[in-house]
Amino acid sequence: MLETKLKDVAEPSFSRHETFHPRFGWLHKAYSALTDPNIGSDVFLRENATVTLGVGKNMVNAIRFWSYAFKLTIEYPKDPTSRANVASPTWEAKWLLDENGADPYLEDTASLWLLHWWLLAKPCHTPTWWVAFHAQSTSRFTTSELTETTLRHVRLAGWEPPVEASVTKDADCLTKMYARRREPTAGSGGSFEDLLDSPFRELGLLEPTGFGRNNAASRWHFTSNARTSLPPALVAYACLDYAARSEPLQSGSIALARLTNEPGGPGRAFRLREPEIAHALEDVAGEYPQMALVEGIGQRSLRFEGNPKDLAWDVLDGYYGNVRARASLPDREAWYATQPPGMLREMRRRGRTDLLDQPTLDRLAGALV
Repeated sequence: MLETKLKDVAEPSFSRHETFHPRFGWLHKAYSALTDPNIGSDVFLRENATVTLGVGKNMVNAIRFWSYAFKLTIEYPKDPTSRANVASPTWEAKWLLDENGADPYLEDTASLWLLHWWLLAKPCHTPTWWVAFHAQSTSRFTTSELTETTLRHVRLAGWEPPVEASVTKDADCLTKMYARRREPTAGSGGSFEDLLDSPFRELGLLEPTGFGRNNAASRWHFTSNARTSLPPALVAYACLDYAARSEPLQSGSIALARLTNEPGGPGRAFRLREPEIAHALEDVAGEYPQMALVEGIGQRSLRFEGNPKDLAWDVLDGYYGNVRARASLPDREAWYATQPPGMLREMRRRGRTDLLDQPTLDRLAGALV
């Protein structure tokens, strides 16, 4: 049985994407609208949202969901008596998508790897995705097999079972997000059209294993190719971030075997083998003396000094040219101190210590009572 239960890492959320996988430009479009003083947090509720975002009604809902699923927004009640939720961007969204941020238009493939990691990280709002990458016993699957596996883990989590069709839509959306659906034909735009439809296909994580009726794919497999577009700094960030999220840590170290094989770890999320993770960590450790690979009895470990989350962000921010040093980017506490009170209350209610440490969250939210 899987050691990590779905309820420990994910929320029971299914088919909120309206069958639309993330499209090129959606996340920046959402961030820009949410931070526009003339639009703001209720953009997704407005009658003219389709005009503001330049998409159809169902796509408005999809943009809203993916912004939330990638942990770029927090949703909270519009007012204490309202059942309607508005949204505000997280500090991570500011850091990544602001015009003076790390990569507002996601031009660096590393940013897609980062978003992929954030999508799957605890708390995961796409449990079908988490099951696909972390809980399947085989790298090959069909939509129906992924649906069945997800429903089994839902039962193990003790959640109220979702409608099977909703999970099937999730499984179908996942394959659309990461893999091409039809075999390229002579004279077609091929990979360029594929990337326009879904930028995450550029990661090369998922491929069809065959094409059936009407030239449509019916079975997929996770690849084990060399991840040439995945920078060592992103691997090191994910390893340190996973160490920070994992409890309990016996010391300032985590075994490479855990990073490679544990559900929720970077090995499964990125489909990396232990030697590939070790090589990436060795590459980064040369620049950061606070981390090192050490040999133990029968295993290698990543050793780190201090808080692994802080070190993870040092590595990530360094890769993007030290965005945090720019005058236009406030630190986390300063950012959240200027956000709507409802956002902070919701963050504390949900225990979002992945976004802000507990003492600071308590202090900021407590000042609102």
